[in-house]
Amino acid sequence: MIKHLLSLALVGSVCLAQELPIPQIEYSPKKYICYNSGGPIKIDGKLDEAAWAKAEWTDDFVDIEGSVRPTPRFRTRAKMLWDDNYFYIAAQIEEPDIWGTVKNHDEVIFQDNDFEIFIDPDANTHAYAEFEMNALNTVWELLLLMPYRDTKVAAVNGWDIKGLKTAVSIDGTINDPSDKDKGWFVEIAFPWASFKEISDIQTPPNDFDQWRLNFSRVEWKTETKNGQYQKQINPETNRSFPEDNWVWSPQGVVNMHYPEMWGYVQFSKETVGGKKVDFVQKKQEAAKWLLRQIYYKERNYFEKNQKFTTNLDELGIKQQPVPGYVFPPVIELTTDMFEASLKSEDGIEKINIRNDGYVWSTQIKK
Repeated sequence: MIKHLLSLALVGSVCLAQELPIPQIEYSPKKYICYNSGGPIKIDGKLDEAAWAKAEWTDDFVDIEGSVRPTPRFRTRAKMLWDDNYFYIAAQIEEPDIWGTVKNHDEVIFQDNDFEIFIDPDANTHAYAEFEMNALNTVWELLLLMPYRDTKVAAVNGWDIKGLKTAVSIDGTINDPSDKDKGWFVEIAFPWASFKEISDIQTPPNDFDQWRLNFSRVEWKTETKNGQYQKQINPETNRSFPEDNWVWSPQGVVNMHYPEMWGYVQFSKETVGGKKVDFVQKKQEAAKWLLRQIYYKERNYFEKNQKFTTNLDELGIKQQPVPGYVFPPVIELTTDMFEASLKSEDGIEKINIRNDGYVWSTQIKK
């Protein structure tokens, strides 16, 4: 599979030449139960099926850095459903001035206001999908071998999602500054086969399977000149003001490519509107988060000292027992690589992380 071959090929090319920003936020990813739609969804951007009416909205999007930044000016929220053929996503994007300029597939969509989806089916932070679309229904699909922080060559050019369906509906007018709009809706159907290219996990998902996923909205400040929208220019720099980044699950850093910060989507075989299902908090996730702290600190320790360390005190890692796992973690080193692991208390499982951020579990034979 792609994820194994590429991670092996690139493990030696990890970029360690700069200090790694660490998310400045309490670790509390958003959670969503994705129910079965009970039948096919027509992708037309209208969201008028009974299944969509029964599906819950996510929490409203917040700034990418979290509560330390102002609440977004406009509302954004999303819904999810699935059936045997597709993973469905819809979003409501409040927007008083709807515009778009990018019309060609696989152009850089975020030069416009856009809606973005990031999906890591097996939650190992490698080989994940990024999807972007604008109000013109122009799309851009990317396959990321690993986050940009971990390699100089992260994205696979020319990767397309075969069988993808997308649609946009406009509540107002597009590229017409003479009136005020209400917003736009997006509707997307991802065929399950597209995720087989980046993961070995079961698709359609099994009951209670959990994927890591996040949504992002890029919003530029605009003004009207000569009857057309244009980005506002900062007179001090003579460049457009920076875009806003609004997300479902806050990252704690201005970077979407921290998959460990994304939300959780738990799939349920129950039909939407029927029996309610609770989110299952898996003990492995706390172990992964402790190992991620080691990864962050090891990366920055290497930047300062040109070597890794096995000393938790030098990394600033305090004793923090993880229920079901043996503390302290074990750290093994080579000249320019490290691997850290936590063993379960029952001795049958080990959670691992290495210097390129890849996370995996190992079953231990007794």
